[in-house]
Amino acid sequence: MEKMPTWADAVLVPLISLLLAAILSALVIIGIGEDPVAAVKLMVQGSLGSTYGWGYTLYYATNFMFTGLAVAVAFHARMFNIGGEGQAMLGGLGVAVVCLYMPWPHWSLALIFATLSSAVFGAAWAFLPAYLQAKRGSHIVITTIMFNFIAAALLNYLLVNVMRPKGSMDPATAKFPETTHLPTLHDILEPFGIAFSKAAPANVSLIVAITACVAVYFLIWRTRLGYEIRAFGHSESGAKYAGISPVKITVVAMLISGGLAGMMAINNVMGEGERLIMNSTEGAGFIGIAVALMGRSHPFGVFLAAILFGFLYQGGAELALWTTIPRELIVVIQALVILFTGALDNMVRMPLEKLFLLFRKGDA
Repeated sequence: MEKMPTWADAVLVPLISLLLAAILSALVIIGIGEDPVAAVKLMVQGSLGSTYGWGYTLYYATNFMFTGLAVAVAFHARMFNIGGEGQAMLGGLGVAVVCLYMPWPHWSLALIFATLSSAVFGAAWAFLPAYLQAKRGSHIVITTIMFNFIAAALLNYLLVNVMRPKGSMDPATAKFPETTHLPTLHDILEPFGIAFSKAAPANVSLIVAITACVAVYFLIWRTRLGYEIRAFGHSESGAKYAGISPVKITVVAMLISGGLAGMMAINNVMGEGERLIMNSTEGAGFIGIAVALMGRSHPFGVFLAAILFGFLYQGGAELALWTTIPRELIVVIQALVILFTGALDNMVRMPLEKLFLLFRKGDA
């Protein structure tokens, strides 16, 4: 018998964790002499109070959906993929190759092939850590962290020495051709008479990210491969007894995970930047870990958690712009949310489990 209902685990635990993080954040803001209520109002107004704010919130959320799904798939196979950052960097390289070196008559074709290319590049970067884990027992956490640094160094070399236009001092590629530029939400909604900010970077890749959430749900819970991934994650010895190959599942799960992380590049590289630059990922690969933890590795939970972290990112930027709260303190507030929803999850879960057990004994 479960210690507490599924709805409590999926909804109540994250909500209480968020509430605790909010209380502690409020105390921190009070400690530096600012009004926490005014700070929350400014965050809400800056991230949700206008189409411009919504555009940035959804732009960040799109990045976090891809990286959160990447981490979630690996979690189901009981692997901790911390290499989302490096896989997203290589995904950006895949997007740049497709957009710069192949002519495209229309953005829709460019998007399809850029998505495939980014997924292939991201999956390829995840393959070696997966192989080392499956065949040599090298811990996936160590190898994926190392590959983040290798990816950054490789990208730096390519941008400075190979892909940088002649005469440019900026370590970045040339601007992508006009036919590869993705439509923004303004362009998508305008024909329906819905006004949306032209300046907001949210674009059609949001639809791709939502589609990826649906696809991952069907993969994990409606396919044989998904069943094998979950079975392997619950018990490796049991999965082996059932004829499931640990090597196959380890490699395949990491390839899917790396591909999803790489697909983030269609949003930040192809959609927003329209060129490949250094540090275009902006830490989204690491935020994906918190998104997956908070979303309980479920695609719908990842979707909601991504929007929350998109709100925190855009709201934090507004706080840094319009208040005396330093940017570093905003990072601390974001870290508190990650801490309570991820690392300190059991601090909330265990008392709740005891409470539900007491209620059950009382009813009996």
